[in-house]
Amino acid sequence: MPTAVLGSHRASGRSITEQFRAFDAINPHVYRALDRMAARRLAADATRISLKDLFEDLRRQLPHGVVGLNNNYTALYARRLIHEHPDWAGAFELRRRRSA
Repeated sequence: MPTAVLGSHRASGRSITEQFRAFDAINPHVYRALDRMAARRLAADATRISLKDLFEDLRRQLPHGVVGLNNNYTALYARRLIHEHPDWAGAFELRRRRSA
């Protein structure tokens, strides 16, 4: 079975985490935008935040979207936001990671 059929993250030979790190390194504005959007929602008394919703809002806000903004990155961005803002931990639902 071809590798691409098994999952696009394996087609390149890199894990999702490796792909995320590469994407984040060349698109730091994405994290900054997600950080601002989450902060605004929390300031407006939101108690739960969906990173998938933030991704969709970000895609709508940017005229041509963000090339390479993969939904596989939502959990990694959520974990990064929590790492940078530990007091936000209760706003995001995280599941146990199956791989690094």
